[in-house]
Amino acid sequence: MPAEVREAQEVLDRKGEILAQSDQEVALRLSRADEEVARRVSESELVSAAQQRGEQIIAEARTEVERIIEGGRREAEVRRGEGERLANEQMEEADRYALEMLRKLEQQLDAFKASVRAGIDTLEKQPEGVEVAAPASDDGAVGA
Repeated sequence: MPAEVREAQEVLDRKGEILAQSDQEVALRLSRADEEVARRVSESELVSAAQQRGEQIIAEARTEVERIIEGGRREAEVRRGEGERLANEQMEEADRYALEMLRKLEQQLDAFKASVRAGIDTLEKQPEGVEVAAPASDDGAVGA
């Protein structure tokens, strides 16, 4: 037999083996392709889940920030009210103190006025002929 026929016969004899090997390669490649598709789908699902979780976290953070800001506003309002109340109390206390001091000053002035009036009355009742010295001027000279 010619060599070509023998080779052809060997190929035919190995046909099953070659086809089986080809089937194995195809099965292996399909398996790898399925794994790759599954991996990519899984990654895609993970990315989608991560995006959804990220959006959820952002929404929760915004809600928390708004809650904190509102709490801060309420606290500031309470403190402002307390500050106004304390300021008003201090102003009222200062007004009471000023009024008390003015009344004491008025009493002292009334006492000084009464003393001055008594002195004037005493001097006006002196017998005639007694000269009352005139007050000294600013330049130190005695007036007539």
